Amino acid sequence: MGEFTVAGLRVVREAARTGSFSRAAERLDYTQSAVSRQITLMEQAAGRALFERLPRGVRPTEAGLIVLRHADSVLDALDNARDELRDLKRAPVRLRVGAFSTATAALVPRAIATAAQHHPEIRVRLREGTSQVLLNGLVRRRVDLAVLSQPEALPEGVETTPLLDDSLYVAVAATHPLAGRGSVPVGLLRKERWITGSEEDGSGLLGVWSEVAWRPAIGHVARDWVAKLGLVAAGLGITVVPGLAVTALPATVSILKVQGSTAFRPIVLAYRADSDIDSHHPFAMALCDTAAALSTEVRLRLRD
Repeated sequence: MGEFTVAGLRVVREAARTGSFSRAAERLDYTQSAVSRQITLMEQAAGRALFERLPRGVRPTEAGLIVLRHADSVLDALDNARDELRDLKRAPVRLRVGAFSTATAALVPRAIATAAQHHPEIRVRLREGTSQVLLNGLVRRRVDLAVLSQPEALPEGVETTPLLDDSLYVAVAATHPLAGRGSVPVGLLRKERWITGSEEDGSGLLGVWSEVAWRPAIGHVARDWVAKLGLVAAGLGITVVPGLAVTALPATVSILKVQGSTAFRPIVLAYRADSDIDSHHPFAMALCDTAAALSTEVRLRLRD
């Protein structure tokens, strides 16, 4: 039995990601014969086949999935080691930033890019999680800053500063009769079928029409944003979208403001009271500037 190699593990991972040995060769800038040779060596090391050869592409076997899981750990660790070695000469400032999922659509990535441009010494490591999980991470000193949907209560020693009030909008298919109107009265939405992450009362979905007597007819329940937007784009229903996600939405979806609705989520930046990393940190300032810019972009998109 042979040995697993770094090059071989990279080939196995890329073949699994692309579902094709030829596409893996293109992505890694290898010849197809070189990829096939690496796969053979890795299968010899494993003592069994790592891929099913299908009429169109390949698929990992059960053994392949085991190797992939460990390959991700090994390759990520090696990449981290390479980054740290590269940073030895740059005296980096490491910053651990947590954010809830919607904030990672545009707000946090743009802030990271802005901070990198003006403060190249800052190295941001992003961690995604729910607001409660990130609050716990702050308390346990696992993250330095956290972008949260305003929690009801803060743990002792945690402070916040506001970033923006994130308004809620309605997403419809670009071919929907209401598409392009910019805003609609809530009554026009009464006969629509809705796509939501939960059927329970009190979910964020209900905020759009909390002042009316009727409740939505739910057509599909999907927690994943990609699934929600795919259903919307196909004309199978409409859904509520937070303003933070609007600039990242595809052209197959149109955004509507609900007339008279004041539904929004306060978005805040949280930090430890005893830390030097607070609302005056350069990255915190980049977040504030990005939040203001995103709010403007959303308003402009609704006018188009």
